[in-house]
Amino acid sequence: MHARAVTHALVGLEPRRVDVEAKVHDGIPAFAIVGLPDRACAEARTRVRSGIASAELEFPRGRVTVNLAPAGLRKEGSGYDLPIALAVLAASGQLPRAELGRNAAVGEIGLDGRLRRVGGVLAVAEGARRLGIERLLCPPESAPEAALAGVLPIPVAHLADAVAYLRGELEPEGVPAPEAGDAPPCPDLADVRGQERARRALEIAAAGGQNLLLAGPPGTGKTMLARRLPGILPPLDGDAALEVTRIHSVAGVLPPEQPLVRTPPFRAPHHSASTAAIVGGGPGIRPGEASLAHRGVLLLDELAEFARPTLEALRQPLEDGVVSIARAAGRAVFPARFQLVATMNLCPCGARGDPGAACVCTAQRLAAYRAKLSRALLDRFDLVVAMPRPRAVELAAGASEPSAAVAARVAAARRVLAGAELRRTPDADALLSRAVDRLPLSGRGRARVARVARVIAALAGAERVESEHLAEALAYRAPQELAA
Repeated sequence: MHARAVTHALVGLEPRRVDVEAKVHDGIPAFAIVGLPDRACAEARTRVRSGIASAELEFPRGRVTVNLAPAGLRKEGSGYDLPIALAVLAASGQLPRAELGRNAAVGEIGLDGRLRRVGGVLAVAEGARRLGIERLLCPPESAPEAALAGVLPIPVAHLADAVAYLRGELEPEGVPAPEAGDAPPCPDLADVRGQERARRALEIAAAGGQNLLLAGPPGTGKTMLARRLPGILPPLDGDAALEVTRIHSVAGVLPPEQPLVRTPPFRAPHHSASTAAIVGGGPGIRPGEASLAHRGVLLLDELAEFARPTLEALRQPLEDGVVSIARAAGRAVFPARFQLVATMNLCPCGARGDPGAACVCTAQRLAAYRAKLSRALLDRFDLVVAMPRPRAVELAAGASEPSAAVAARVAAARRVLAGAELRRTPDADALLSRAVDRLPLSGRGRARVARVARVIAALAGAERVESEHLAEALAYRAPQELAA
């Protein structure tokens, strides 16, 4: 007998239909899975056989062949376990085949028959909806995530429950409406002492979505300040939240208690991370840190310690907002529109720029350190701030302005920027023209200065971009000595 179940493979973030065909025929008992499965998928033979036994069902005695069609599309992961088991049971006459075809399925089966959560359920549910399939059998932990796609999730905790449902012996449980989980509290700007110029730059970056580089000696609060940016960003709206949730689901990092991501993501990879880990790729073409930070913040602490090829690979997403990955096995495009926040010392020993310490770096070592940062990369930072060591009186001062007050100004400025365009005055235009010749500014740099000036004007509640707003924006341009 022959039976078919429906699930989906993921190519990047895009679901592709996969028909799980099972056939039972006479011959020496064997269980084969064909259709380009990876190792995790091929090992479903053991999990499915044990899960069927644990559900007190009978595994077919003859030869069992499972084909994952289309055969030329690589199948990865353990999410095929449930559709494989259901197709095998339907092919052996233990399930109604017609009912199986009206449902999609996804989930990993344990040796005891229990279903385990897998990544990418939101994308799989969206693929089912496009096919006109309105129900998705999945583990209970994945049901709220599947409901985001507009399908009816059928939460089944055990393979036996899935069988009972398809036989009409079990009514599915209701699934509560997905809600945003409680995000961990963000560090507060009230903890930062001094560094008023850097705090101002952080506020501008939050209001305009600008890229920010904080440079200075160790202990000046660069990382401390950078980690407080998410606390002054507004929450994600509906479409953005769904987009971020889809990426995190495919990457397998979506917390079970947070089926919908409402807060801007914050990613801070270590400087030893590979290029594939940062921009995505690898054997399975998975999203990297740049895509996981989509609609949020990517923090590169100690920027000059990252490998130069890794930093250069970020130039495309910084400019285009996407990462395009091409491999022999296929091509995938991941969204990657993030705010880049970076910190760095001014020299390898860290003493440069610190009046209380003497730099011991040789010219050769300093040149090698600066060679990590190309002028093209630095040109993509809208705001560059040199942070001096805070004075004793600043460290002894009371609490600074809290994040909540800054977040309110940021939200108000974003509303202004979303409305009518703020035009420059003639004086501001003249200042910008002089800056292009004297600094000098590239075409990209000129556009970035103009955008920063608009943000500053919006924060000030001005109706036009004045020359003082443009002058402040120009003061945040990268100094020449940072790059080789």
